[in-house]
Amino acid sequence: MVHPHPPYSTPWSRQSMSTPRDQWRSQVGFILAAAGSAIGLGNIWRFSYLTYENGGGAFLVPYLIALFLVGIPLMIVEMGLGHFMRASAPVAMGRISPRFQWVGWWAVLLTLLGIEIYYCVIIAWCLDFTFLSLGLAWGNDPNAYFFKDFLGLSEGPFDIGLPNPVILLTLALVWGINWWIVRRGVAHGIEQANKIFIPILIATTAILVFWSLNLPGAMVGVHAYLSPDWSKLAQGKVWIDAFTQIFFTLSIGFGIMMAYASYLPRQAPVVRDALIVSILNCGFSLFAGFAVFSTLGFMAQAKGVGIDEVVAQSIGLAFVAYPEAISHMPFLPGLFGFLFFASLTIAGLSSSVSLVEAFVAALGDRYGLDRKMTVDRVSLLGFAGGIVFTTGAGLFWLDIVDHFLTQYGLTMIALFEVLATGWILKSQRLEEHLENAAPFRMRKVYARFMRIVISLALLGGWLGLTAAGDSLGAMLGRLLLLLALASIWVAHSWFDFSVRIIIPVILVILLDGALTQEFAPIFQDGGKWYGGYNGAAVFLLGGGWLLGTLTAAIAVDRHRPHPHHDQCPAPE
Repeated sequence: MVHPHPPYSTPWSRQSMSTPRDQWRSQVGFILAAAGSAIGLGNIWRFSYLTYENGGGAFLVPYLIALFLVGIPLMIVEMGLGHFMRASAPVAMGRISPRFQWVGWWAVLLTLLGIEIYYCVIIAWCLDFTFLSLGLAWGNDPNAYFFKDFLGLSEGPFDIGLPNPVILLTLALVWGINWWIVRRGVAHGIEQANKIFIPILIATTAILVFWSLNLPGAMVGVHAYLSPDWSKLAQGKVWIDAFTQIFFTLSIGFGIMMAYASYLPRQAPVVRDALIVSILNCGFSLFAGFAVFSTLGFMAQAKGVGIDEVVAQSIGLAFVAYPEAISHMPFLPGLFGFLFFASLTIAGLSSSVSLVEAFVAALGDRYGLDRKMTVDRVSLLGFAGGIVFTTGAGLFWLDIVDHFLTQYGLTMIALFEVLATGWILKSQRLEEHLENAAPFRMRKVYARFMRIVISLALLGGWLGLTAAGDSLGAMLGRLLLLLALASIWVAHSWFDFSVRIIIPVILVILLDGALTQEFAPIFQDGGKWYGGYNGAAVFLLGGGWLLGTLTAAIAVDRHRPHPHHDQCPAPE
C-alpha cells in the first residue's frame, strides 16, 4: 500500500497535501456528471445509424446483451478502481502494480492528446451550425455547403492548407468553456455545469422527439429504425458493432470514470451508480434515435424516395442529411435546426469537460500540481493541438486518427485494465470493497440475472459455432463455450468470472476482428487501406498517433523525479 508523502519540488506551483481531496456535493451531481461524460455525440448520430444498419429492433438484442455482459461490469471496474484507490487512472493502476501505471498514463494521454483535440473541433462545428441553422445557411445543397463552403475540404490528408478562421475562433470558444468549467473544480465547476447541461439536453431532445414524431412520414422512419430483421443476428459484424458501440459510448478506457469516482465519499453506492449511468446512457441513445429517424422519414416522404436513400453515416447524418431534412420542414425549420445542433453542442461539451478532467486529475494526483495552473496549460496545449483539424485536411486527419485511437487504443487499454484488476488486484477484492462501501440490495437478484445473460451470450456463441461447421477450430470453440457455461453457474461470483474470463476474451475478439477488417482488404483488394486513403496517410497519422501516445505514456511513467509514487491519499 502506498502512503501519502509531502510534496516535492517541481517547476509548477503545488497544492498543499493538507488540502482534502475534492468531492462531489451530492450523489445526483456525480450521476449527472458521469452521465454527461458518457452521453456524447455518438449517442445521437452513431447509435441510430448502427441500429438501422444492423437489423433495426433486432440489433437491440446483441446491444442489450453487450450492455449487461461487458458495459456494466467494465463501468463497475472503472468506477470501483477510482473509488477504491482514491485516485485517477495512472495512480490507481500503479497501486495495483507499478508495472501497470503506464496503462493509466496511456488512457489519459490518448484521451487528451488524441480524442479531446479533435472532439472539440466537432463541437465547434456543432456550435457554428447551431446559429447557421436559424437562417438555413446551407441552402439547397447541404452537402456542398458543409464539405466545400464550411470546411473547405482539401484534396487529401497531406493537402493541409491554412486553418479556417471561423472554425478556429469557435474552437477557441469551446476550449474557453472547458477551461472555465474545469478550472472551477469538481463541485463548483463540473458538477454545477452538468446540473445545467443534462436537464437542458434531455429537454431539447424531448422537444425534438415529439416535434419530429408529428411530422408527415415520421412513422416511415420509425419503422425503418426499429423494424426487426432477425436474419441480421446471424452476421458476426452485427455483434461486433453492438459490443463496440457499448464499449465506446460508456466512456470506458478514457480514465474518466476512475477520476470521477475518486471524488466520491468513502461510503458510496458505486455499483448502483454504475448501473444508473449505464442504463441512462443507453436509454438516451434509443430515445434520441426517434428524433433522428422520424425526421429522416419525413424527408424521405417529402422527396418521394426510400428511407435508405436519405440515411447517411455519422458526420454525414448530422451535417448533411439532417440539414436537408430541416430545409423541407413546413413550420419553423430554423428553430428545429437550432434545437438539434444545440443539443449536439451540449452533449459534446459535457463529454469534453470530462476528457480534460481525466488528464488534469492525473497530473494533480501524480505530481501534486496546482489545479488552476494545470488547467491553464492543458487548455492551451489542447487548443494548439486542435488547430490542424481546422484546416482543409482536418476531416481526413480526424477520420484516420479517430479510427485508430478508438478501435485499437481504447480497446487495448480496457484489456490491460481488466487483466490487472482480475488477475493481480483480484476482482473479488474490488467486489468486497464495493460491498463494504455500500451494500447493493439487489445483489443476489442481479447476480442471477447476470448469470442468465452470460449464459445466453455463451449459448449464442455456441449456436454460431455450430452453424460454422465441424472444423477443428469450431469444435474446440464449442467445447470451450460449454465449459464456460458450466463454470458461470459454479463460480463464486459472476463479477469475478466476467472480469477475469469473459471480458478479456471479448476484448481480444474485438481486437482480432478489427485487425482482420483492417488488413484483409490490403492483401485481398490490391492494397486498399482504411477509408480508401493511401497507406502513408494511414500509417503516419493513424498508427503514428497511436504509437505516439503510447510512447509518451511509457516515457512519463519512467520519468520519476522523486521516489514517492503519488501525491494523493492512499486507499484505507
